[in-house]
Amino acid sequence: MKLISAAASPFARKVRVLLHETGQTDAVEIVDVMTTAIDTNPDLAAANPAGKLPALVRDTGPTVYDSRVICRFLDAEFGAGLYPESRLFETLTLEATADAMMEAALLMVYEHRVRPPEKVFDGWIDAQWAKVARCVEAVDGRWMSHLNGPLDMSHVAIGCALGYLDFRHSGRNWREGAGALDDWYAVFSARESMKATAPE
Repeated sequence: MKLISAAASPFARKVRVLLHETGQTDAVEIVDVMTTAIDTNPDLAAANPAGKLPALVRDTGPTVYDSRVICRFLDAEFGAGLYPESRLFETLTLEATADAMMEAALLMVYEHRVRPPEKVFDGWIDAQWAKVARCVEAVDGRWMSHLNGPLDMSHVAIGCALGYLDFRHSGRNWREGAGALDDWYAVFSARESMKATAPE
């Protein structure tokens, strides 16, 4: 199998962290590509018609895409148990919250990257950060008991989301008022899987 990926993509990082956590890094070849929101890499477009990262090209069967679908597929393939039945919908909801944070943070990057400076809409950027801030507040206020429990895919997703905030939006302080989440992330980000996949 091949994972079409990019080192800076938080969505692709979720998959790479899963591979490290499950000891399956040799099972999937990582193929890093250069792509943008307005100039899609042709290999990525061939794998995923939406042109979004990541995409998992399988040896048998069609390509799987969307990070949540890929992670569910690999979890089942490896029997990893990162989507435990006993708390499945909590895990999925928290993973969706992390993905929403990453999507909003990515849109903020695109607003500066693909528009000429005179067309950048600060109101749009502020609205995206408001989504991030609400998600951080919700996780810190409602989900710490889950994050402090046994490892599942929601832990990986939240870790990757917070890592992306530090990577692309270090000037904004997501940690303010989220001390419990900050403490959790300080420990989680020190995992070998997170250090091995950190964007440069």
